[in-house]
Amino acid sequence: MTGTTHVLGDGCAAMMLASRVDELQGHSLSVLRPTGAPEAKDHMLGFWGTPGLEFAAELSRHSWSTWAVITDAKQAELTSEHQPYHAMHKAVFLETCRRKADALGVQFMTQQKGLKTHADQLFDSRPPRAQPNAMLQHFVGLEVEMGSPVFDPEKAILMDFRVDQSHGMHFMYLLPFSPTCALVESTMFSTEKMPRSYYVEAIESYLFDHYGASIDHIVREEQGVIPMGNLSPHDPDIPGLGANGGAIRPASGYTFAFLHQQIQDGIERSKTGKPLVFKRPHKRVDVWMDSILLTVLRHWPNHGPHLFVRMAEAMSGEEFIRFMTGQANWRLRFKVMRAMPKMPFIRGFSKWMFSRPHKVVS
Repeated sequence: MTGTTHVLGDGCAAMMLASRVDELQGHSLSVLRPTGAPEAKDHMLGFWGTPGLEFAAELSRHSWSTWAVITDAKQAELTSEHQPYHAMHKAVFLETCRRKADALGVQFMTQQKGLKTHADQLFDSRPPRAQPNAMLQHFVGLEVEMGSPVFDPEKAILMDFRVDQSHGMHFMYLLPFSPTCALVESTMFSTEKMPRSYYVEAIESYLFDHYGASIDHIVREEQGVIPMGNLSPHDPDIPGLGANGGAIRPASGYTFAFLHQQIQDGIERSKTGKPLVFKRPHKRVDVWMDSILLTVLRHWPNHGPHLFVRMAEAMSGEEFIRFMTGQANWRLRFKVMRAMPKMPFIRGFSKWMFSRPHKVVS
């Protein structure tokens, strides 16, 4: 199927597709920015350098072949020389995609309220809608300059749980760009956001307690909220794309690699003459496992640090990447299951079963 395709929204998913429109034979593409949509704010996009993401790796600001998960009792350190962890500025990615899309003839327009889109296909990449009382991943990050060299620029810290755990599962995400410069994010999994001051004070205390240093200068700030679990489409009558098409990994918020996978699969199907469709890029079993984990973290967040460090300890760096990017096989899934403490997940499974909506049979 060929013809005119419109995409609502101009975020990462829409721009990634627009930059590859030349691979959609016979398709013309327009990106519609909804009237009143907020301006895109820059933040770091993290991803492992898996096959297919070479274009993004070239745009990354820094990469790390070693990453760690840390608790009060343990530190799990993993490595991958061939698929390092990358950090890329969202603004750089969007600008690069826009330039490619312009060169390929993609049209960019503002969608007026009530505007009829005369297109053969329409996809909606606007943010999905979270359920009431949904679990959220919320954070404030500061890119800081320290007065003395305190960071190891060869190692990223994905999760450091040596922070206050009284308001939900809480960890620091630290990406060191140099011995004196790093992005430090105070990140929480819970149903309620905290005041900005809470995250900032947590970052300051963490750096003083564990690095023995105070912030000399704040270069920039970023913040965000990522809904977790099952999300509802922005408009159920319009097929979704990106996060609105189910690309967010339910229990981690990890998205960028899944955006690429979703778009790549759609392009490959279109090349065989099939209609352009963007499917949820997660296997059902992985969504189910994520649902149980989120249930545990919602009701017993104190288990979170132990669970994540146990998971990291159970795998090699390459296995960890496969698990996080949805490429795990059953052997790897069972390996992770065996490493987990059983009682929290038995309780989580029971709670999940009884909380599911049941159809009424008349």
